Amino acid sequence: MIRTTAVPRPIRIGAAAASVAGLALLAGCAGQTTSGSTDAGTSSQNPSASTDAGSGASTGTYKDGTYTANGTYQTPESVEEISVTLTLADGTVTDVEVTGEPKARETRQYQGDFIGGIQDEVVGKKLDDISVDKVGGSSLTSGGFNAAVKEIRTEAAS
Repeated sequence: MIRTTAVPRPIRIGAAAASVAGLALLAGCAGQTTSGSTDAGTSSQNPSASTDAGSGASTGTYKDGTYTANGTYQTPESVEEISVTLTLADGTVTDVEVTGEPKARETRQYQGDFIGGIQDEVVGKKLDDISVDKVGGSSLTSGGFNAAVKEIRTEAAS
């Protein structure tokens, strides 16, 4: 069909600007790994991780010992929970143990991949420097892990 009247230019520009702003907002949400994030779209099986000293946690000294905290995160199917146990000596992680009881089949795989790779990413690092992004192909289990680490920082602070 041939249009006989054109949409005014200011309306077209406004619609385009609103679309770009909406896409930018959504793109900003996609990279977040918080306890409310999901495991959707994390099909990579290559173990990788990053640590981020700028995680917003306060720096300080920590009491030596073993600390346990739980962290939760959202998947497409359910809210999942993991338990994190860190052993600290002089503010450095000397051991880590992560356990979970996944509710969804897909989560079982991602948690297993995460648990299999987490030790290499955190042992030997300062507690303040730990903030994982993606481990063993799982980018969302890290949200629960980071939430638990934040709790452990608070508990271990002296």
